[in-house]
Parts: sequence; C-alpha cells; structure tokens
Amino acid sequence: MDQLPVMHLDFLFFAAAIPAVLLVGLSKGGLGGAFALMGVPLLALVVDPLQAAAIFLPILIVMDIVALWAWRNYNDRKTLLMILPGGIFGIALGWATSAMVPPDVLRFLIAVTTIVFASRYFYQTYWPHGLGAQAPLPQRPIAATFWGSLAGYASFVAHAGGPPFQIYTLPLKLDPKDYTGASVRFFALVNAIKLIPYFALGALDAENLTASATLLPVALVATMLGAAVVRHLKTEVFYPLTYGLALVAGLKLLWDSFF
Repeated sequence: MDQLPVMHLDFLFFAAAIPAVLLVGLSKGGLGGAFALMGVPLLALVVDPLQAAAIFLPILIVMDIVALWAWRNYNDRKTLLMILPGGIFGIALGWATSAMVPPDVLRFLIAVTTIVFASRYFYQTYWPHGLGAQAPLPQRPIAATFWGSLAGYASFVAHAGGPPFQIYTLPLKLDPKDYTGASVRFFALVNAIKLIPYFALGALDAENLTASATLLPVALVATMLGAAVVRHLKTEVFYPLTYGLALVAGLKLLWDSFF
C-alpha cells in the first residue's frame, strides 16, 4: 500500500469524522445499512479514502462488540449459517482481487441491484395495481452464497456490505429483532476477519489507530442509540423503514460510483 499523507487531528477532521461515526453507529445499532454507507465518504472529505476506510475498521470492530452485547438475546441461526460461508469467501476474493477491480464498478453494480430490489418492494406493497404484501421466501442456499459473497467482497473493498446482505435477508421477513441480531453477528464476524488483510496491507498503522481511538466514545453512544430505537419499532414500521434506507443506500452508492 502506498504511503498515506500525514493526517492532522484538527477541527476539520472532527467536523467530518464525528457525524460520520454517528451515522455508522446508528446503523450498527440496527437502524439500517444506508447510514453506514455515508461514513467513509464523509471522512474521505478530509483524509485520503484509503485512510478513511482504515480509520473506520477498528471503530467498526468496537461498534460490533457493543452491538453484539445489545442484541445478545436475538438471532436467526439458520440465516446466519446460510449466508456466512459466502461472506468469508467474498473477503478472500476481495483481498486477492482488490487491485484488479475498480471499486466504482462494484459500487455501481450493487447500487443498481439494490435500487431495483427496494423499488420492487414498494411497488408490490403500496402501488394500487401491485401484488400486495408478499409471503416470506424460504432459505435458498445458492442465493445465500451469492449474496453473502457479494456482501463480504463489498465490505472488504468499500465497507458497503449492507445492501447485498439485505437483498437476501429482508425477503425472509424475519422478526425484526432476530433479523437485526443475525445482521449484527454477520458483520461482526466479517469485520473481524477483515483485520487480517488490512494488517497485511499496512493500513492499520499507529497514526490511523490513534485517530480511531479518539472517535470511540462517539461510536459507543451512537451504537447504543441505534439499538434502543430498533427495539421499539414494530414490524409494520421496521420493514418499510429498512427497505427505504436500502433504497437510500443504493442511490448513495450510485452517486459514489460516478462522482
């Protein structure tokens, strides 16, 4: 990895970093993956994009620990076991090919898929001539492996694994708390595994780790706040909100792929 420019922990850094960490923390607490996609681009306004991703990874690990504790009593074990192998494969593929595939190409593909996926839900559910609410889909090993792999790959190269994960899991229509518990566990494992290639690439140096440490209090508060909000959401509110945030995430990724 090329030597990153020297970073200054000044007012501009914190003006971008604190809102970025707040948004990611709310997402980690269970309030939808769209917020998480805004974190690295916000921080990249004041530091190199590679540095922004590196600074976020230790913060994500700490957020994962808090989220695991907050959702320790909720999980969908079958869904987690179904999608996790693909996630691990996606990380390995990302490590092996990160220098070959432009991140913007991946962002564009994920964006288009997510926009179609979320738009289809709103059409079927709310459009006068739509099909109405659809029955939950069953577990599908091939689909789980495909979307899990894409989630792991996107998480490695762009911290953007949320939309592919949602494309597989949301149509299962799990209980919102079990869905969030499975999501928290999946990304906690994915981020822990990502530490290995990030260390190998030299991204987790003393400067970046120091910046991460200064932002941890914000991360802890935001993660607990997100968990508290989700616990009080009813199913009929949770799923439209989550699909809506997925649509926002897709639009954000589409914007990032061109600009």
